[in-house]
Amino acid sequence: MNKILLGLILGGILGIFDGLTAWFTPAARAGIVGIVFGSTMKGVIAGILIGVFARKVHSLALGILFGLGVGLALAFVIAVLQHGYYLQIMLPGGMVGLIVGYATQKYGRSAQMQRA
Repeated sequence: MNKILLGLILGGILGIFDGLTAWFTPAARAGIVGIVFGSTMKGVIAGILIGVFARKVHSLALGILFGLGVGLALAFVIAVLQHGYYLQIMLPGGMVGLIVGYATQKYGRSAQMQRA
């Protein structure tokens, strides 16, 4: 599977789980459906960005760092919009980016490999 598609799919799936972690914050339970949807979209966006980076740069360490950075940056934007819950939002968001960054570098195929 190419790196961008892998990032998109994995980012979306992990985004669902990222959103479901809001259940552990009692104040957020009322809006869990919107949170899960938003986290899924955030995961898809992060996955696409990380997949594009993984296609250009072939370094596991840089892929992981870029993924972590993208995940934290997108989660930070959401946390600022929520005026709080920085740790509860940024920790799972960073983990999504880290995992997607690792997976796209390790398991994604580049365009040259797919042609062969």
